[in-house]
Amino acid sequence: MTDTIPRVRIPLAASLSVALAVLAAGCAGSPSSPHADASAAVSTGSPGHVHVGVGDVDMTITDAVAHLDRSGDGSLSMEVRNDDGVPEHLGMVATPDGGRGELIGGKSAKGDGSLSTAGILLLSGTTVSFGDKGDPRVLLHGVHGVTAAHTLAVVLQFGVAGLVRFQARVAWS
Repeated sequence: MTDTIPRVRIPLAASLSVALAVLAAGCAGSPSSPHADASAAVSTGSPGHVHVGVGDVDMTITDAVAHLDRSGDGSLSMEVRNDDGVPEHLGMVATPDGGRGELIGGKSAKGDGSLSTAGILLLSGTTVSFGDKGDPRVLLHGVHGVTAAHTLAVVLQFGVAGLVRFQARVAWS
């Protein structure tokens, strides 16, 4: 009787693993908002510039530069123009090999660029600059994956627009 127990557990464990993989794949393809995945409607003119236009989403990111020292520490500067018609939040910044940017809110009388639990606020009809004193900032730590062309793959997670993938220029300090 004890010989049958391991034989039952192995197929059961394999079946559960396959089921979880299928569920995870299905969830990975689902957008995080009612809009389609923004990465499907992204147009890039050059590194450091991307326009997202899908459904109600209308957002432009310009002058994106990763300012890095030789250890991969530094910051990401950029300008984000939100013309969605609704407020947006930048909730996460990712770089290759599992890197994550640290979001720091800015100070604005209107709240634009401020940090909350939802992320950095980007009011509709405004452009928020990242990187200067008093502005919101994205700090980078131990970044890997800079290309020979001095670009860095960046993924931004927005509350409405979803994931936005593009290449930022890299400036060494």
